[in-house]
Amino acid sequence: MTYLTTAKDIRAAIAKYTQSPILWLDTEVADYKSETPRLSLIQVLDDATDLTGERVAILDVLDQPELADEFIEKIMLNAEIEKVFHNASYDLNFLGKRKAQTIACTLEIAKKVPYYLVPLPNFQLKTLAEQLCNFANVDKTEQGSDWGQRPLTASQLHYAKMDAVYVAQVHNRLLQLMQPDPATDDIEALTLRYRQIEHRWKQLDTEINQIKERLKAAMQTQNLPEVNGFRLSGQTRTTKKVAFNQLAKVTRELGIELDLSVALTKALQKELGEAIAQLPVEEEVTTNWRLSIEAQDDGELPF
Repeated sequence: MTYLTTAKDIRAAIAKYTQSPILWLDTEVADYKSETPRLSLIQVLDDATDLTGERVAILDVLDQPELADEFIEKIMLNAEIEKVFHNASYDLNFLGKRKAQTIACTLEIAKKVPYYLVPLPNFQLKTLAEQLCNFANVDKTEQGSDWGQRPLTASQLHYAKMDAVYVAQVHNRLLQLMQPDPATDDIEALTLRYRQIEHRWKQLDTEINQIKERLKAAMQTQNLPEVNGFRLSGQTRTTKKVAFNQLAKVTRELGIELDLSVALTKALQKELGEAIAQLPVEEEVTTNWRLSIEAQDDGELPF
């Protein structure tokens, strides 16, 4: 870990990081519960193999807003550098807000991973680091400490550097889960696993759908809008429709230019006949792949 406090050293670090294709970042904020929070630290890691925080640089920008502004201008607004945070929306409040470019967020990525791959109680960085990356007993007690005090304690600096490490490791692990390589995927293992869960899934899917319908009917009949975390709500939606030829007639009379495309079905193409040549037809060719699965007798399921 390198703890940088002088403007000269921080500017040199920023210049170095402008050459990095990806950075894993975190921030610490002083007076974060007040109406005037102040950016205290920016933690930067450019090496995803670092498990101890040795390569982490901690930039102390407390009461040096010009250095934070330089970091924003040269790093955060640089679209060539990918910046990875956990709960990026919070850090961006202090690092460029909506102007920041090429941002990744491990919190948002984790939410998109199928639940069976990440069956976790929450998506906090501590939980992800421990459960996905096997870090033991991640200590977050310094999270709420006084980041406006100087000097910072050794415990605070250790906490700060490790958060950048956790972000990098969690990010790489989530990408592995989200982007399996189809060229090396074990097809035999996938088909076997599918058969193992197929029967149970059919049972659970039909049961849960029936329970939901029964709950909906019972709560509506018994006038219970909410119970045990289940909430019943109704929504009325009105859809207005009109025949296309009538719409076309009215828009012509009003001088409105209809800028929409109509899919030409085979039946419509047949009716148009040779007249179709008079139309500026655009063709869009797509290929849809469908996986057909033969039914298997329950007695042959490979449990």
